Amino acid sequence: MKKLFAFALPLVLASCTMTLSGSPYTLGKQPAAGDLNPTGTVMGKRYGTVIMTEAQVMGLKPNQYYVAHYHLQGTASPNPCESGGAPIMSSKIVGQTDANGMLTLMGSAPQADVMNATYFNIHTASDAAGTPADPGVACTAVQMPKM
Repeated sequence: MKKLFAFALPLVLASCTMTLSGSPYTLGKQPAAGDLNPTGTVMGKRYGTVIMTEAQVMGLKPNQYYVAHYHLQGTASPNPCESGGAPIMSSKIVGQTDANGMLTLMGSAPQADVMNATYFNIHTASDAAGTPADPGVACTAVQMPKM
């Protein structure tokens, strides 16, 4: 019985997995990046009722904390990354770049919390807790799967 379960579990999990529409997304540089040249991707996958997110970014300041999260669409612009939408704090992911300015972020959030997100934004953090220090250095529009 244990062997059957061990064989069947990956098949069950795979059947519940769905990559977000358009994923992987390409991050674009934001005005707050200044002299930095961040480039990278964000990959989102749905596992049942959870969205797992992984971001790979290079061109950031070495040994610096960064914080990322999904945002709702704001009203300042039709462009999601320029819209000034509210952050979805349950999707917050904090990480630190290596000596070469490379950042890997991985985290999860309930799909119900992020289902209306329209963009994913990465900010410089002022501390290890992930307090945003700017409006964002890299961003990409996203499209979440409907429940």
